[in-house]
Amino acid sequence: MQNFIKRFNRYKYPYMFIAPAILLLLTFSIIPIIIALVISFTDIDLAGLADYSNIQGVGFDNFINVFKDPVFLKSVYNTLFYVIIGVPLVVLLAMSAALLLNYGTGWLFKMFRVVYYMPSITNIVAVAVVWGYLYNSHYGLFNYILSLVGIPAQQWLTDPTLAKLSLILLAVWKSIGLNMIIFLAALQGIPRSYYEAAEIDGANKRQKLFFITVPLLSFATFFVTITTLIGWIQFFEEPLVMTKGGPLNATMSMALFIYNNGFQLSNFGYAAAGSFVLFIILIITTMAQFALKKKDVEY
Repeated sequence: MQNFIKRFNRYKYPYMFIAPAILLLLTFSIIPIIIALVISFTDIDLAGLADYSNIQGVGFDNFINVFKDPVFLKSVYNTLFYVIIGVPLVVLLAMSAALLLNYGTGWLFKMFRVVYYMPSITNIVAVAVVWGYLYNSHYGLFNYILSLVGIPAQQWLTDPTLAKLSLILLAVWKSIGLNMIIFLAALQGIPRSYYEAAEIDGANKRQKLFFITVPLLSFATFFVTITTLIGWIQFFEEPLVMTKGGPLNATMSMALFIYNNGFQLSNFGYAAAGSFVLFIILIITTMAQFALKKKDVEY
């Protein structure tokens, strides 16, 4: 015991520095996760919050019922749809924007950096108002543009398939800016000597792009892919403010399903079970990404 105290006194300062971070992690992450896990095995609702004696344990019934719920299964399919289409688009467009803006140094290119970045810091409510007008089926800008080329007006937010694509377009537009900054930082860290050597060997712009720039952006691409994938699996704000999950649950995401059951219907135990399913999906997806990246590094 004395040895432990002596060692602690010797190394106490590093622990003191990380103590606030550990405390915040425990308070806002670890403890809520444990509480949610306990809640997922109960039937807690508003009556249970008022009087804990009304709470009954239900075992794995919440998890079983979640996988039997057609709305939840629909939300899983919708979330997969969002991820498959949205994540590659964000990564590709953010990288493309970074490559285009990296070649310029004038005030015009700096202005465009700000323009591309602004959507990522804009309030989602303000964004929803503007895009609501763009998607309006009667006087929206998108239908007006289509009318100029003879295409009939589209029901952007009321057609099940178009509604999902419309939300993806909105989310992609909002996500490009921050990821573009990450790619720009990675591009500016590439040594100029690589390009000079390639020019001496007679490489053209396309060859320098695909054999120097893109490979050296692999770590930035990995980071952007991971963070974007996690964000899109938790796709929530766009369907909440634009469609409320409609029409006919066509835009219902897993995060919105959990929100509706927890905060609209007050089925806290059921919502907690759904949140743990989402949590497990996030963990598995992230671990798979890291395993693939590790394999690429080994090769």
